[in-house]
Parts: sequence; structure tokens; C-alpha cells
Amino acid sequence: MHPPISPADLATLIDEAAVAARRLHRRLVLPAADLDDLRQDLLVDLICRLPGFDARRGGIGAFANIVLRNQSSRISIRHHRQRRAQGGTMLSLDVPVAGGTEPLGCLLAEADGLSTWHGQDVCVIEDAELRHDLARALGDLPEDAQSLCAALGSCAIAEIVGRGGTSRSALYRHIARLRLDLAMRGFGARWDGSKAA
Repeated sequence: MHPPISPADLATLIDEAAVAARRLHRRLVLPAADLDDLRQDLLVDLICRLPGFDARRGGIGAFANIVLRNQSSRISIRHHRQRRAQGGTMLSLDVPVAGGTEPLGCLLAEADGLSTWHGQDVCVIEDAELRHDLARALGDLPEDAQSLCAALGSCAIAEIVGRGGTSRSALYRHIARLRLDLAMRGFGARWDGSKAA
């Protein structure tokens, strides 16, 4: 068992992780939303490697700097590999569309073919059977749930919020209830495109 870390050392680790995350974020030209994720990933890796810290060999700041540089290098290599595999660009549904404030994920509807963006193969026969089963299950739902399903299948969340006069949080509560209703009728994560993506 290792001795507990002092508050001053913990503050040093957090500060070093924040600096390393900002540096890596800037180098990889990532969206602003990814900065906190980077900082947390680096800090978790650093804390996991604390048992290897030896105070006789140097200060905790120097140890943190070496660990963070190595982990930043691994993250950078992984990121560049993913970017090359996707043709030089990174597709993120959380990034706002150019010239807008809404993230891409809120602007895409099911009819836009989101599944093909993620490389999901769709068998024509299975797709027809699924549509038939869903139509039967949707027929058993209340009228407001049916209209919500129709709206979700044809337009994006931002459009539904804009024209329906309901708040985004209320809409997501309705969607959660709809998922429960459909799960009771035998439709779970298998058909849920947002979980598959």
C-alpha cells in the first residue's frame, strides 16, 4: 500500500495534466469540447502510474511531466492513425456545423442515413422486417408517442424543438419514455440507432 498523496502534490498533478492537455489539444487541433476529456484521460493515466514514482529520483512535477509527455505521444499517434483511416478528417457528431451553433448530431435525422456514416451494413430483408415490426409496435402506442416517432424519423432534434414549442430537456424525457414503451414491446438496443452509433 502506497502512502496517500498530499494535497500539494495532487494540485501539482492536476496542474501538470491541465497544461499537457492544453498543449495536446492545440497540437491536434481538436474541438473545444474535447479539452476536458483529454485532461481527464491524462490525469487518470498519471494517477495510475503513481506507484512508479520514487521521490529519491526527482520531484513529483518532473515525474508527472515525463508520464504526461509519453501518454500525450500515445494519444497523438492514435489520433493521427484514426484521422488517416478516415481520409484525413475526424467525424464528430458533437462538433457544431460550420457557421452554426448546433452540433452535427442534432441536425441529422434517421432519414439522412446516419447508420451509413458509421459503416453499418443494412440487409434489405432485415430492414423490411424491422420496419414491419416497428409499424406494428408503433400502432399500439398512444397518439402523442406516435407523432413523436414520426417527427424523430423525419427531422432533427433542433427542428422538433423549434417547431413544437417544447424544451430540449422535455423532448429528451419524452424520448426516454418512448424507449421504455418500445422496450416493453420487445424493441431494445438492437434497433436503437443512437446506441449502435
